[in-house]
Amino acid sequence: MIHLINVKSLTAVLVILGVLFLYSFLSYRTSHQQNITAENRLSADVVAVGNEFHLVAPEHLQYEQPSIVQGRIDVVAVTPWLAPIVWEGTFNPVLLDSIYKPKNITIIATVFAVGKYIMFLKRFLETAEQHFFVGFKVHIYVFTDRPNEVPPVTMASGRRVNRTRKQPKRSNTLTEFATGLFPEANSDKKRLHFFLQLIVRLVPTAKRWQEISARRMELIQMVIEEQLPNNRNYIFCLDVDSQFHGRWGSESLGGLVAVTHPGYYRDPRSKFPYERRPSSRAYLAPGEGDFYYCGGAFGGLLQEVHHLAKTCRHNFEADAQEGIEAAWQEESHLNRYMWINKPSKVLSPEYLWQDFKPRNPEVHIVRFSGVVKNYADIRPNA
Repeated sequence: MIHLINVKSLTAVLVILGVLFLYSFLSYRTSHQQNITAENRLSADVVAVGNEFHLVAPEHLQYEQPSIVQGRIDVVAVTPWLAPIVWEGTFNPVLLDSIYKPKNITIIATVFAVGKYIMFLKRFLETAEQHFFVGFKVHIYVFTDRPNEVPPVTMASGRRVNRTRKQPKRSNTLTEFATGLFPEANSDKKRLHFFLQLIVRLVPTAKRWQEISARRMELIQMVIEEQLPNNRNYIFCLDVDSQFHGRWGSESLGGLVAVTHPGYYRDPRSKFPYERRPSSRAYLAPGEGDFYYCGGAFGGLLQEVHHLAKTCRHNFEADAQEGIEAAWQEESHLNRYMWINKPSKVLSPEYLWQDFKPRNPEVHIVRFSGVVKNYADIRPNA
């Protein structure tokens, strides 16, 4: 009997203590919330996480109301595997920049200016400085066999060339020179300034243009492994014989990003120039493949592009050991890879048009394009 009374008493005490704790907690929470002002509070639905795919918008940002029943009706804006297809009019640049700029990410671009292709570098760099991820930290890696011919870049208003960072250094395989391109100082020293940095890496001269094409995946893999350890950053691999005309920015960010080829995006897959020989590791059989993707523009998160480059390089070299060269070198292997490993974002032909062809009506803007050129003049074995 006494034991039963003690148990009841203990239970009653625990209940009373629980009620008191809950009352104290709720009183503190109410008082604490009342003291939080609009300036220093963190919205209740914002979770501070490090995941690059967690998209947090500024709490009071105002922008045009989105719609799921109005918009572009002349193009398809999503793939069958539900990846976005980016066209003009399908995204809000202000909203996207407000999401990605606070992440303090770095955008890397690689270009290959080997042999006479060095003639295209000046225009590429000047237009990149005007249009490519403006407002972000950008590092451009230039692979060339003519480092002394890398041209000076005309900077946009408010920027200058910082010549104090030209310090050559040696890597295991390549010679590297760095020069920084930075904005002018701002009186608000608390503001994080963006900058563009140019890094020149010396590579061997090629006797065949196919060799230049073949080594791209190898060098992209190497630069990621040796120089770019931060897997939260992004990289885009671009053709140097191209120029920017309009914004290329945060709307293009994704895990694995492909660009549809301007010459084939209206065609059935039977007309795509896939590698059709079963003996090649780039082989795609009739009825296989989604789109035909450009070898001159692709990108994504570093770890994604590293896996792509490593795989394509392995398959390319394995083919070479058997005396096989895919129809369009690394572009053929890239298309095979992206048929199996679906891109998480697909960029429309706005992101690599061809200057020699008129713009189709669904292409409202050309952001990046391949310039008109005579291949016989620039390719060593054309």
